[in-house]
Amino acid sequence: MSAAVERDQMEYDVVIVGGGPAGLSCAIRLKQIKPDLSVCVLEKGSAIGAHSFSGCVLEPGPLDALLPDWRETPPAICVPAKRDEFLFLTKTKSYRMPTPPQMHNDGNFIISLSMLTPILAKRAEDLGVDVFAGFAGAEAIISDSGSVVGVRIGDMGIEKNGEPGPNYAPGPEIRAPITILAEGARGSVTKTLVKHFALDADCSPQTYGLGIKELWQLPEGRVEPGFIQHTLGWPADANTYGGSFLYHLDQNRAYVGYVSGLDYQDPRYKPFEAFQQFKNHPSIKPFFEGGEMLAYGARTIAAGGWQSMPKMEMPGALLIGCAAGLVNVPKIKGVHQAIRSGALAAEHIAETGSSAGYDALFRASPAAKELYRVRNIKPGFKKGLWFGLANAGFETATGGRAPWTLKNKVDYKNLKKVAEYTSPDRHWTDHRELKPRDRVAAVFFAGNVHDDSQPAHLRVADTHLCATQCATEYGNPCQNFCPAGVYEMVDDGAGSKKLQINASNCVHCKACDIKDPYAQITWTTPEGGSGPGYQNM
Repeated sequence: MSAAVERDQMEYDVVIVGGGPAGLSCAIRLKQIKPDLSVCVLEKGSAIGAHSFSGCVLEPGPLDALLPDWRETPPAICVPAKRDEFLFLTKTKSYRMPTPPQMHNDGNFIISLSMLTPILAKRAEDLGVDVFAGFAGAEAIISDSGSVVGVRIGDMGIEKNGEPGPNYAPGPEIRAPITILAEGARGSVTKTLVKHFALDADCSPQTYGLGIKELWQLPEGRVEPGFIQHTLGWPADANTYGGSFLYHLDQNRAYVGYVSGLDYQDPRYKPFEAFQQFKNHPSIKPFFEGGEMLAYGARTIAAGGWQSMPKMEMPGALLIGCAAGLVNVPKIKGVHQAIRSGALAAEHIAETGSSAGYDALFRASPAAKELYRVRNIKPGFKKGLWFGLANAGFETATGGRAPWTLKNKVDYKNLKKVAEYTSPDRHWTDHRELKPRDRVAAVFFAGNVHDDSQPAHLRVADTHLCATQCATEYGNPCQNFCPAGVYEMVDDGAGSKKLQINASNCVHCKACDIKDPYAQITWTTPEGGSGPGYQNM
């Protein structure tokens, strides 16, 4: 339909897709260097910060370099790190372990990313950047010569049947000589351009983690502001990568979360239930008893590291931040890398006026060298927890100087069929006194807004396969890995099952686009402004 519709066009020198820390840092740096450049930032969330989601402990150096005065007016949640603790959990016990060097947080801050990004957006606007929230970049525009020349904004007012409704408004084209993809992990436009330009031809497949997080209000005196705790072990078994974080804030609040590696093998594994089990561990549960959950969310994390970084440039466009997979997983940090890459991209564009050469520039930068030094730590856990811990110790001791680079495998291909895998009895429902009791109850705290009259933005190529082959071979794992209850097998009225997609539950984590064993689920952008509404996350 887009080709037959007359669309408005807007022209800029640079268009940035994504209003997170990478995109906004790039916009700020561009205008700091070249005030006359016309720059716009497109953000699919209803407001800047509505879709911003991270742990989040900030390493402040790159932000200090970009905005030296940011500490004078910090985000409302910005707590200096005070103390680290690293625990190994069994089902009933916890054991203190030495904190890995990468996880020492002296000088860092626990922050709310959804509060930091509006501050960055205001700085960008003050410099003359046009920041458009509620406008989702739906697809790239590629010229006849093969260069990216901008993006098309998603149409508004499409009915469930795919036809224009009474409030239909075609999305305009935002054109620019340079397009910067800053969509975060598994961005939909980034995904299509990586494939179109074969940017991943010379690297390992990207691999991901699914991070689920809650904000809690707790009884007086229980919180130690600045205390940072991480755990490994239970509830994940030795063959499954998983770990928690607990960050103590001010005002008797705390962030708690759990990250499950999406390279797991067990088709019955449930990341949401694993998180809730962790909260009910005997050493953790007393901290939350009597408290109140305030917010919930989930997001995938690009965890492949150095060896999974695609080529970061293409004709007319480049990748920055989590769109390029720049998270330092052993450090459990990515925001500083996003800011670094955005600022470096801006400096490159200001100097050259081109995307060409950025990939080599980034790979020679401190940000890339940081990833190279830890490149083998996360992949080591693919051989099990104990090998992973031993390998992490070796890689840390040698400073990442091993003469090899471990490879990654695409996540969905790790999933075993139900007949091939004996799942441990995980006792999912044992000791579940703490809220939320289920995924649907949790989604209420994500502030979701989706117009039910629009088409489902989650496209399943063959729903018949779900009710037949997938049910038999994998047991419909979409019902297990989705943290929001989007996918549900229901009675079809004829004695069989059919797939029901509860698209309004979607928190835009994109786990389904990654972990579906047939790679037949495609996450696309809903109407601009749809999705979660994070405020303190």
